[in-house]
Amino acid sequence: MASVSETHAANKPGPARWLVVLVPYFWLLLFFAGPFLIILKISLSDTAIAMPPYVPVFQGAIGDFISRLDFENYLFLTEDPLYIRSYLSSLRIALISTLLLLLIGYPMALAMARAPSSLRPTLVMLVILPFWTSFLIRVYAWIGILKPDGLLTLLFQTIGLMGPNEQVQIFRTDIAVFIGIVYSYLPFMVLPLYSALEKMDNTLLEAASDLGCPPLKAFWKITFPLSLPGVVAGSLICFIPITGEFVIPDLLGGADTLMIGKTLWTEFFGNRDWPLASAVAVILLILLVVPIAIFQNQQKKVA
Repeated sequence: MASVSETHAANKPGPARWLVVLVPYFWLLLFFAGPFLIILKISLSDTAIAMPPYVPVFQGAIGDFISRLDFENYLFLTEDPLYIRSYLSSLRIALISTLLLLLIGYPMALAMARAPSSLRPTLVMLVILPFWTSFLIRVYAWIGILKPDGLLTLLFQTIGLMGPNEQVQIFRTDIAVFIGIVYSYLPFMVLPLYSALEKMDNTLLEAASDLGCPPLKAFWKITFPLSLPGVVAGSLICFIPITGEFVIPDLLGGADTLMIGKTLWTEFFGNRDWPLASAVAVILLILLVVPIAIFQNQQKKVA
């Protein structure tokens, strides 16, 4: 019979296990923590007419670094209403888009989960099929559909919903942005929902039906609570990148479509104010980390 020390030695993680654990941490350190520290350093610098267009703060003695360290870029963000409006508008568009994605994606995922098992792989392939085409090409395709003389106007004129001289005025509006976002991010909502719903035990619904529970009530009492992990995962996967979205608002949105991604691009490449743009990026990252931290905290409580 093996002793306690032998059992402990057998259960002790070996070098191979530690290597498997260290690989993702090294990846995060190299491609997340490293770039973030560079952006943080630039955000604490002063703008300069040079290349690069800022005065580095991590030069010279530590005392000189501390004396030149300031947070004027962050203070400027709180004083200029443009950036506050950009953050609020981005959060608003991301929240509305996430709700639309949930309303559209949940029925799709539920139908996929309740489809015959032989048909489910085909349905999953159809959901991920748009990924086989370039994201930029798919967004440009919506320009041809939504512009005033585009395919949507032609369709409405053909079926008689609009006169020959009328046009659909959707392009360059927030509605066009919502359409582009929902179309582009729908698979990211459907797949986590499908994963949660597909694992659900359908005998629970049969038992509820045998006890006289109506289908709608059974959905709210059984199906939806059991799918909450997929709902939260899909919502976070969509909400976080939508908040910083740049391509869709730039191509489909108008001048009044204000999102922090467009503001960030303008500061970096238009105004060439790298320190201020870096401060905008740091604040954006903090805003996006908060929901992740809340979600992880809730997951620990449930576990």
